[in-house]
Amino acid sequence: MAKLKIPSPLRNYTGGQPVVEVTGGTVAEALDNLIEQHPDLRQHLFSGQDDLRPFVNLYLNSEDIRHLQQLDTPIQADDRLMIVPSIAGGLEQVDHSALRTNQALIISLSLMAFVLDLPWLVAIIAIIMAIGTALKIPGFGFVYRRLLRPLKMVKPDILVDNPEPHRFAQGIGALVLGLGTLALIFGSSSVGWAMVWLVIILAGLNLFAGICVGCALYYWLGRLAVPGFIKAPPPKV
Repeated sequence: MAKLKIPSPLRNYTGGQPVVEVTGGTVAEALDNLIEQHPDLRQHLFSGQDDLRPFVNLYLNSEDIRHLQQLDTPIQADDRLMIVPSIAGGLEQVDHSALRTNQALIISLSLMAFVLDLPWLVAIIAIIMAIGTALKIPGFGFVYRRLLRPLKMVKPDILVDNPEPHRFAQGIGALVLGLGTLALIFGSSSVGWAMVWLVIILAGLNLFAGICVGCALYYWLGRLAVPGFIKAPPPKV
């Protein structure tokens, strides 16, 4: 049976159990089974229309079900579900392993493009990063979700954080690589590869030193009250 992790505020309704084993082929069926076992949980998880309350977030193996098939997401017997109440200040649960995988692939592929002189590869990296930014996910996160995490090569690293600055940083990287691609196409190889190296260096700072320059820029714009930059840095970050 799948295991469903219960947050501390709701454990009074599960007899103190931090984890409940549930049956069902989808997230919705697993929740129905949870309610069958602990009926008092219903009012805390669902509204009167049987919709999840806005402050209730569900993660399947550290992946927000809103990025999957929501309540219709299929589950397996060895899967882990987690109920995560929304956190004050708009903070969310962010898997930093997915972010680091994204950075590592950006660095590796950009270095490959430079060494082999492949402007088209720079363009592909930029496009993947741009698509990820538009979809509000790490561009190369699919490698983590579909390969590294299922094979247990990389463990989830869930932290309380703002996802918006990381998406902003990725978008800036996509823009720089896009401009670098244009420079390479139109013969300004020194300018183009300099832009590629700028992204490599910034991604390396983030991956190896934990310094996200794009995130710092996001928060700086927020302090200047620039529209759209509304999140404040999480505590101790």
